[in-house]
Amino acid sequence: MKAHVSSILLGVKDLARSKAFYTEGLGWKIKDDYGVSVFFEPDGGTWVGFYGREGLAAQVGTSPEGTGFSGLVLSYVVRSEARVDEIVAEAEKAGATVLKPAGALAWGGYGGTFADLDGYVWSITYSGKSTDQPYAE
Repeated sequence: MKAHVSSILLGVKDLARSKAFYTEGLGWKIKDDYGVSVFFEPDGGTWVGFYGREGLAAQVGTSPEGTGFSGLVLSYVVRSEARVDEIVAEAEKAGATVLKPAGALAWGGYGGTFADLDGYVWSITYSGKSTDQPYAE
């Protein structure tokens, strides 16, 4: 796994409110709006996306309340399901806690999540739906 963050996913309490704040208030441009999530034009940087907090917590296999979920997920996008499996296995072998084993995701992709030794959540994903993903490798 390379030292790279494909996108920053923030779990927000009110997706519509957050979307309005960043688009109308700060002038961010929407790249993709999937209803349950929204991604902004990266403008040369790392993609930033918002999900409903409860949905994002469920996607990565943790609780949206208390100390179980900070609302921040580091996303690492790869080019195959096999690579997702490899990275999740490597992380577990290194001492990470697998929060959600690799498998099919509700939105149609494939992925798994783990918490590193300090509890930071990494989402390792693959999507065959698009060719312009922010691939980490």
